[in-house]
This record gives sequence, C-alpha cells and structure tokens, in this order.
Amino acid sequence: MFNKSSMWQLSLTAMLTAASVNSVYAEQMTRDSGSPVGDNENSQTAGDTGPVLLQDSHLIEKLQRFDRERIPERVVHARGTGAFGVFEPSSDIHDLTIAEVFKPGTQTQVFVRFSTVMGYRGSPEQARDPRGFAVKFYTSQGNWDMVGINWPIFFIRDAIKFPDFVHANKPSAVTGVQDPNLAFDFFAHTPESTNMLTHLYTVEGMPDSYRHMNGSAVHAFKFINANGTVHYVKFSWKSRQGVHGFEPKQIAGSLANDWNLMTNDLYGAIKKGDLPKWDLYVQVLTPGELGKFDFDALDDTKVWTGVAERKVGTMTLNRVPDNYFESTEESAFAPSRLVPGIEASEDRMLQGRLFAYADTQMYRLGANYQQLPINAPQVKLNNNSQDGAMNASGRKDEINYEPSGIKELDQDAKYKYTQTPVTGTTQQRMTGKPRNFFQAGEYYRDLSESDKSHLIEALSGDLDHVNNLSNKYTMLSYFYKADVDYGTRLAKAVHADANRVKDLAQKLQD
Repeated sequence: MFNKSSMWQLSLTAMLTAASVNSVYAEQMTRDSGSPVGDNENSQTAGDTGPVLLQDSHLIEKLQRFDRERIPERVVHARGTGAFGVFEPSSDIHDLTIAEVFKPGTQTQVFVRFSTVMGYRGSPEQARDPRGFAVKFYTSQGNWDMVGINWPIFFIRDAIKFPDFVHANKPSAVTGVQDPNLAFDFFAHTPESTNMLTHLYTVEGMPDSYRHMNGSAVHAFKFINANGTVHYVKFSWKSRQGVHGFEPKQIAGSLANDWNLMTNDLYGAIKKGDLPKWDLYVQVLTPGELGKFDFDALDDTKVWTGVAERKVGTMTLNRVPDNYFESTEESAFAPSRLVPGIEASEDRMLQGRLFAYADTQMYRLGANYQQLPINAPQVKLNNNSQDGAMNASGRKDEINYEPSGIKELDQDAKYKYTQTPVTGTTQQRMTGKPRNFFQAGEYYRDLSESDKSHLIEALSGDLDHVNNLSNKYTMLSYFYKADVDYGTRLAKAVHADANRVKDLAQKLQD
C-alpha cells in the first residue's frame, strides 16, 4: 500500500510523462484587461541590477490578483461541496401554491451545496456537526433558495441567540481550539437544544456520505394559491440512496483513510453515472391547525408529529462543477430568496435568518453578488438597482426610479405578499409553550437498542470532557427529563451521581 505522498508523486510523474508524449498547444497569455503578456517570468527593472519598477503593470496586477484570491470565509458552512442537477415535480399541487417550480411537466435546474457547519475550509468532513443542505432552484419566476440542514430541527428557537451558539461551538477565542466545555456551557443554559443534541449524537448524526443523508428546510413556510389561501408547510428531502452513518468507533478510521471522504464519494458517484436522488416531501397545515399541538408549531426545535407527508418531486444531481471557486465558494444562499406562491412564516429563527443570510452574502461577495453566474437567475431582470462594486448589469436606461410617466414597471397585484393577521402588543419574551424535552425522549425511544448504545457512547465521550460539574449535571438532567433510561445510562457512562441527576430533572418543567 502506498502512502499519500507516494501516490501524489506517482500521479505527478504520470502527468509529466503523458505531457511529454502529447503534442503541446500554445495560446497567447493576456492580462485581465486582455492585452498580451510579453514576459511572465521577469519583472521590469531599472537596468540590469536596479530596483523593480512600479510601472510594471503586469507584475502589479498579478500580485494584486493573487493577494485577493481569497474572499472572506463563511463564518459557518465554510467547508462545502457543490453539484448541479434538476428538480422535477411529481404531483399537481396548484391547489396549494402558484409556485411554478411545482407545475407538472416542468424541469428546474438546481445547484446544491452540502457542507459542515463549524469547520473551516479544508477541515475534515467527518465531524460531529450538522450538515448544510442548501438548494438553489433556478425557476421561471426567479431563484428560490431552500437553505437547510440534514435534520428537521435546530438547536435554538430564536435568531438572537445564533451568534452565541456559533461562538460557543467554534474554536476558543483564546486557544483557537474547539472546546466541549464552552459548547456545553452554552447548551446547559439552552434547554431547547436537548432534542437536536440527541439527534446529532446518533449514528445518523455522522453521515458516511452526502448521498446517504436526508435534508430539511427546518422552518415552516407558507404556500399561497391563486385564491390567496394560505397553508403552512414544511419541506423535507428523503435520500433514495438510504441513510447511513458512522458508528463512533468507525470515525477515526474513516479520517485516517480520507478526510475528504464525503466530497470524493459524491463526485465519484456522479462521474460514474450513479446519480444521487432525493424525493421532496411536504407537510401541510391550515393556519387554524397550528394551535392543535401542545407546543408552538412554529418553534424550529420541534417536528410536526402526526402530520402526513406528501411527495411533491424528485431532485437528481448530475454534474460536478468545472470550477470550485466560481460555483461552491461564490454560491450564495438566503432563505429570503423566495418566489411567488412561497412565503416565510412567523418562525422566530427564520425571521432572523431572512435578514442575516442575505446580509452576510452581501458582505462576503459584495452588493452585486446576485450577478455572479452561479447566483444569477435565469429570467430577465428589470428593476432600478444600480452601480456598486463589480456591477455588470449593463443597464442603459436613465429612468432609474419608479413611479415614472416615461417608463412603467408593471406590478401585478397577484404577487403582493399575503396578509397575516396581527394581534396583541410588541413583546420580548419566550414562547409560552417551550416543551423543551419531550420530543428528544420520543426520538430516543424510537431508536433501536444498537442506536441507543451508539448515542450513549458518542454523547458521553464529549460530556466526559466537561470540567464544570454544574454544567455537566445540568446537561444530564435534560437528557434524564427527556427519558429516564436515556439520562440514567448517560450518567453511568460519565460516572455521575444518578440520584443527583434525577433530583435536578424533577425540578425541570416540560
């Protein structure tokens, strides 16, 4: 067996050998402006031994471009993999929405970006981390971004806590190393995270492939039909390849073999014609049905229990990008990028993401990031946006305002936002029905005995590193409150006092 460096050397030798036997072709080198380059290896100097001249514009441009090859890394989801594909609807749901992406017989191009959340670019893909599952639909009504993860729930229910959640789980601001003491310090004071943590530490929480995981938009959205009727919906992707993950003891071995495993697996499957597919399902509720649960139906730490799923289409990934940077890195997703027939719900976490995601892309890529090919809609644009860095819209019209008696921009009333009843006063308080623990317990009890054992092994492994006993016992009490067996086994695994855990759990309300 060759080590990685030997394999690299062999492949390099093979490429050089192949190049020597093949005919060489030449093309004129140019600057970014298009002018030809006369010498790309020697700077312009003042005489044979004199200093380099600032007037060597090719040198300056080359260094400037190199200095700017890296755009700001995403704060989260920096480690990503993208692929192109198509979405095809499978059922007629015009009774629910006017979104043409669901019109029977249509085929919509998509770009999908899978990712880890906390890792930096180049970090190992096998991390105990949610997986980003973002889909850009290039629809006939403009772009629709479905920005989600591989679980139908999240750690927190209010976007005001998102920066704190990320800071606690990112590397320490002092050491630059991730620290479970910081992460569980946050989670110990965020009881609604119990459900997501339970999911995350299962075998399914460590997918062995991007192809072998499901996806979800997490939040509720609204479907609007031609009559203006509103339904609340949740979107879920189901992998046709099945759902598979690593057991705790398998993770180290997979990292030793290939820490780019998920990218190599996805691209390898596509290149050999084993095209991955996901079926899209929706759950649907009327506005009046939102109140039928004993929890807040718009709380993103919860799933809609007992609500049937309806298959509405299939996505197939069929092409690997030709340019990683121009596709995977420059792709920009935001849940505020919606199309007629789909609107945001009042989910508090979603409401914050509607602003934050588009804002971070504008910071990262510039005001005109939606003009980049990977983000550009496949429909004609007609608005009064103008100028800014890297603008390439090519607008020629001097009427850059509205209303105008010279040029009209039609606005069809059928595309107005739907009306949402609002009552009460403004407030700043938690939901009245938090129910922080019960769904974690339901999920735990549905696991097989083997899956329960792997969950205990993985979660106790991180809890064992928590030095703050107050935080450790608080976390254990959360899991005990979710399910007695769950909490008892975790307490035993980390050598904690089970009676203390039980006493703390009895003081909790759910």
